[in-house]
Amino acid sequence: MIWFDFGGVLSPPLERIYEAYEVKTGITPAQLKAAIKGVADEMGMPTMAPVEIAAITEPEWGRRLARVLAAQNPGIDISRARLEVFGSQWFDGVEANPVMVRVYRYLQENGFRTGILSNNVIEWGPYWKAIIAPVGEVDCLIDSSAVGYRKPDPEIFEIAAKTASVDPVGCLLIDDVEENLVAARVHGWQTVLFRDDEQTVADLRTMTGLPGLSDLL
Repeated sequence: MIWFDFGGVLSPPLERIYEAYEVKTGITPAQLKAAIKGVADEMGMPTMAPVEIAAITEPEWGRRLARVLAAQNPGIDISRARLEVFGSQWFDGVEANPVMVRVYRYLQENGFRTGILSNNVIEWGPYWKAIIAPVGEVDCLIDSSAVGYRKPDPEIFEIAAKTASVDPVGCLLIDDVEENLVAARVHGWQTVLFRDDEQTVADLRTMTGLPGLSDLL
């Protein structure tokens, strides 16, 4: 079972999405990241965890984000940001990574079961699932906000393997966050760190024995 992360693997690199969000709103990546961390710190949770395990709703998270942005950046103009419906603006114009879409479908066509293991937000579901629609059928989808745990929590790897009816040693995770991959390996999974399309395809070719993967670049 080959599991793909969404953000930064099936989606474009997150830095590119942060930059696009700045164009939409005027809020810089540094300002937004600091505010997101500030909201999480107030709740004693890891960054993004409050909404990725649905501890609070997107509107409440957006209101807290607005307050922290203003406190951290006196005089900041957030009038163009729709923070209480953050996901609709964040994902607007975002398209799937075409190479990873081709890889996903090729693996399916060659007999591998494929799934998506994502830290995500309940209210963002319609947006990010529309982005990944080109991958077609998904054998198993595990969303942190639906199961109450997020990568790198060990519980999410247990839930994923059990839901897919696969032993941990039969799971491989492609993710762009090393912390998540370390946790997966501790749980017995195989892993591929996504740095770029070329390296990821090369690693998958080695691990799956499918030489045709190289033709997808």
